[in-house]
Amino acid sequence: MTNPADLLREHGLPITAQRIAVLRAVSGRPHATADDIAGDVRDGIGAISRQSVYDSLAILAEKGLIRRIQPAGSPARYESRAGDNHHHLICRTCGKTTDVDCATGHAPCLNASDSHGFLIDEAEVIFWGTCPDCLGKR
Repeated sequence: MTNPADLLREHGLPITAQRIAVLRAVSGRPHATADDIAGDVRDGIGAISRQSVYDSLAILAEKGLIRRIQPAGSPARYESRAGDNHHHLICRTCGKTTDVDCATGHAPCLNASDSHGFLIDEAEVIFWGTCPDCLGKR
């Protein structure tokens, strides 16, 4: 991961200990929930409010430093791999989430049958199934 302070500076955001800790937590645990990230941040810097973590996640996602995904029936998840329009595999049994590169190699990697006049710049696809570990337990 690039230096978190440099990333914040490049995106015009004030550099705070909370934002640096949130960036590190997201980078260290891809596809984590906000609660998971809050726990990791607390382990790293001590006391921080849940609202401060949520606020940091929101601004970091808005600025494109992290990516927020929200699979159906699951809380939002965050990852540091942002801007490349990749997709995800999610296990229905354990929730394990894995990145999958685009099938055609450029964003958006899928074409809508009718754009309805939209300029489409991203396609989000989630593949659902059962991971190898859960298959082995059957």
